[in-house]
Parts: sequence; structure tokens; C-alpha cells
Amino acid sequence: MPFGECTITLQDVAYQLGLPIDGEAVSGCLTNFENLMENGRPAWQWFRELFGELPPHDKIKQMTVHYTWFHERFRVLLADASEETVRIYTRAYILMLLSSQLFADKNANRVHFRWLPYLTSMDNLERYSWGSAALAWWAIYLLTNDAGDQRVVSARLCLDRLLDRDEPYSAPDVATIVHPEILVEEHCRLWMEVTSLIYFAVIEWHQMDRVIPQFGGVQHLPQLALNIDCLHAKDGRGGDRWFPRYYQEWYLHWDNRMDSVIPVDRVADPGPSAE
Repeated sequence: MPFGECTITLQDVAYQLGLPIDGEAVSGCLTNFENLMENGRPAWQWFRELFGELPPHDKIKQMTVHYTWFHERFRVLLADASEETVRIYTRAYILMLLSSQLFADKNANRVHFRWLPYLTSMDNLERYSWGSAALAWWAIYLLTNDAGDQRVVSARLCLDRLLDRDEPYSAPDVATIVHPEILVEEHCRLWMEVTSLIYFAVIEWHQMDRVIPQFGGVQHLPQLALNIDCLHAKDGRGGDRWFPRYYQEWYLHWDNRMDSVIPVDRVADPGPSAE
């Protein structure tokens, strides 16, 4: 990445979405839960337990359910609903939010089953790094999406217009609307990680060492860029796997992410070093 360019980092995810960027990787398997997970159950049995019923056959396609079934079935929650009913509706809302908003793709009218293991205990959702998973997915999606798509063109144009001294979150009014945890030191330092970003079969590399001026520091010679073109070609199709084992090398990078945090000394005039 030439000097002066910028990219989307974990800082952007933290500020704009308020998602946790620390925690376990969002991964597992995509379909064969009963074969690949410890104590796994058949997916449809699991679905009935979590949502109280099964959708009609015309709303089902392989490991997905049509979005309209969720939208119609869980549209209105009665005021006197039991605690278990509230839990079912909450699972449905989270499932729709993940599939249609946070990890949406061109097939956004269907909800995938990959999230079932995460919904068994909603109290454990905070254990995962949803922010890093979202950034991994967006990086791949922007690369593989139609280059003429207006959303992609608009996003790239906004990035191109930024100057090397622009700090979009430095305005005082920004600090008044973000969650306080975002500005805590142990959270902020995670923006400086040079590590893998993981979302099931998607692996991306957080190369913030090449855009240090975005964080107000002087740009020194970065580490050699990793060639992960082979990973960009994978999307989980062609045989399901338990991805934490299949991509063990990249999971080790994530597990050791605290060792890859780069210190950044903020200066008045960030720019390239003499090197």
C-alpha cells in the first residue's frame, strides 16, 4: 500500500458499530454440525429447539430459511409473552440482524444456519470478536462485489478523498456519542494489531502497520505484506470443514494478537520516516 493511502481498520468498526473487537474468533462449520461439532445435533432439530417450530418446506432451501418467514413469524411480540417466548423472539431478531445486516451478501433474502451454535446461549455472545469478523467479511465482500456497484464506488471515493492528516474521530462531539468502553486504553490499543481477521472460511489480514498516519503516527517501513490471494479464493463451498482446525495457522495469529500490537507515538505532523 503506497504512502498516503488509507484503509478500513478495527478502529472504524469500533467507532461506527460499537462492536467488540476482542474475544474469540467467529467461526466453526457451516452445515454439518452433527458431524463436526462436539455434542453436535442435527441442524433442524436444533432449529426447532431454538425457535419453537419449523418453517414450511417452501421457505427452506438447503441450510437456509427465507427471510420473510422470520419477518412474518416474529414481527409482533405480545405484551404478556412468557420469558421463553421473549428468548425465542430475541434469537430470531439476532439471527436476522446477523444475516441481513452485519454479514449480508447478495443473497440477503435468506438466513443461514451457521449462527445456530451461537444462539444456544445468548449470554455467551459477548465472548466473540464480532468487530474483527465483520471487518474480515466486508474486506472480502468489497473485493468480490461488482466493482460498478454504487455502494462500493461511493465507499472508495470517500476513502480517496481523505488526506493523510485527516482523523475523522478527533472531533470533540464524536466522543460524546460513542460507548465509553471504546475509548478505554486496553480497548484502543487493539486497533494497532497486525493480525488475522477471521469469519468462518474468510481470512483477512489487518495491515494497520501500513497506515500508521491514520492513527496520528509517523509511517516507518512496514512488515512485508502477506500474500493471501489463495485465502481470498475460498468461501466455504466445496466441502464443509471445522475451520479452526483447517486454518489453524491463522487462528494462532489471532490467539497471539496481543503480541502484534504496534506502539504508535502521536505527532503533530504524521508522515513518512526518513527510511
